[in-house]
Amino acid sequence: MNSGIEQLSRLLTAAEEAAPSEAVDVVAENLRRRFDASQVSFLIVDLTGRAVVRLTTSAVADGGTELERIALFGSVYEQVIRTQQRYQETIQRGQRVIAPVTNRGDAIGLLELLLPAEPDEDVLEEIKEAAHALAYIVIADQRFTDLYTWGKRSRPLTLPAEIQHRLLPASLSCEAAQFALSGNLEPSEEISGDSFDFALDRDTLHLSITDPMGHDLTAALSATLLVGALRGARRVGAGLAAQAQRAGDVLADNGGGHATGQLLRVELSTGRALLVNAGHPWPLRMRGGSVAEVPCAVDAPIGLSEFTGRPYQEQELDLRPGDRLIMLTDGMLERDAEHVELPALVASTRDLHPREAALALTSTVLEAAGGSLRDDATVLCLDWHGPQETLRRVGSGADIGQASPGRPGDSRA
Repeated sequence: MNSGIEQLSRLLTAAEEAAPSEAVDVVAENLRRRFDASQVSFLIVDLTGRAVVRLTTSAVADGGTELERIALFGSVYEQVIRTQQRYQETIQRGQRVIAPVTNRGDAIGLLELLLPAEPDEDVLEEIKEAAHALAYIVIADQRFTDLYTWGKRSRPLTLPAEIQHRLLPASLSCEAAQFALSGNLEPSEEISGDSFDFALDRDTLHLSITDPMGHDLTAALSATLLVGALRGARRVGAGLAAQAQRAGDVLADNGGGHATGQLLRVELSTGRALLVNAGHPWPLRMRGGSVAEVPCAVDAPIGLSEFTGRPYQEQELDLRPGDRLIMLTDGMLERDAEHVELPALVASTRDLHPREAALALTSTVLEAAGGSLRDDATVLCLDWHGPQETLRRVGSGADIGQASPGRPGDSRA
């Protein structure tokens, strides 16, 4: 057996033999011994997307676990996440190597090693493979333990916030040959129940963004009914109009009020896109260098269609290769951030991966509102590459060609 494959097999076996809450510690210790490292750490990206947490550390001096929160902005950790390429530098204690821990464009975290000497290409390749394997280990084991959820949180969540976060998709980003997408939710002081969702079938991409009425627990409970009904209808093959109608019936039958929302489905083989707009702000589309709203017919909010007597409309949405589509909730338009020119902001973030672009959009609105939002601000960003694309150009969990550039002044290995 090839030595690299053999080492990877041993790594996965060691993780499987360990308890779910100890798997990453076991992996870190395995790598420390394998590469004679003085320290190996796994850093997980927190819920805000603005910091990483050193969730586990295996070191010669102490094998304990320390919780260290590190701001991403301007750091080498941010550089690795943005570019999805390893970072390497010479330090007093030897060589520092940082590799992205990513799966299908979802930046889970980072693997950091302190090595006694400069590694050769074979070692660097093994570190890259170990980081990629670690992404799958974390994804698998987080089903059985709260360790990773705990590590992502800077403070305890309220009950409405807990419900809201559990309604989001398990991964906030996704890359495929035909597209890349990512969503970001910036909660208000009083949770307003915003949510977004996506799912990929063999030949169809499904997207949704929703904003129920109310705040705090009322909004969270309405969002639970809404998201559950939409997912249930989608999973039995209902069309967009039927999904919206089913969700509206569930809200009406259970005192859930109403909600605005957009439902989108894209045929991967043709690029044909259909949209239902239920009382929601128009999406933005960037084509070439221009950003503009996408005018579309507006139906009644979900839960209120019975008062209009009109069924939901499935309308064509013009989507072409190279387009960036931004779906957003009205919290992105709140009056405290009214001076934020969203079209200009979308244009200025065009070179960023949807992962960083969505974060930049919500962060700008949060900053403009003085750090305290009156309404949840949510963005879902879709880059459509086109049906002619059939294979991803991957490098350990990410398409490097689609990654964000480093900030000015960054250095790469």
